[in-house]
Amino acid sequence: MNTLFLLGGLNMLLSVALGAFGAHALKNRLTPDMLKVYQTGIQYHMAHALGLILIGVVSGLPSVNGPLMITAGWLIVAGIILFSGSLYALSLSGIKKLGAITPIGGLAFLAGWLVFIIAEFGG
Repeated sequence: MNTLFLLGGLNMLLSVALGAFGAHALKNRLTPDMLKVYQTGIQYHMAHALGLILIGVVSGLPSVNGPLMITAGWLIVAGIILFSGSLYALSLSGIKKLGAITPIGGLAFLAGWLVFIIAEFGG
């Protein structure tokens, strides 16, 4: 079983469920600004869940550095948790200090995609 492929699928499921929750249950409960923050979390969550599926597929190819590709996937997982998770928490709680976590998640996304490139083309 490819764990990253599974995590990608589970994160797609979660991002769709959270997106529907936001569109229906939070629409009238959050300010427009906080709803936009929440939607940004959904957008990045969904995009990177698809990326995990891609990484899961590519990590099994003989032409790539598999262990390095798996590292890329785990960095993407960390990015989803830190970036999207912090935006969800910020929008739902209103605690502005949670926004300080978001850039760390963004750095994890960037690192994950850099390692992906290295694993594919330089590893």
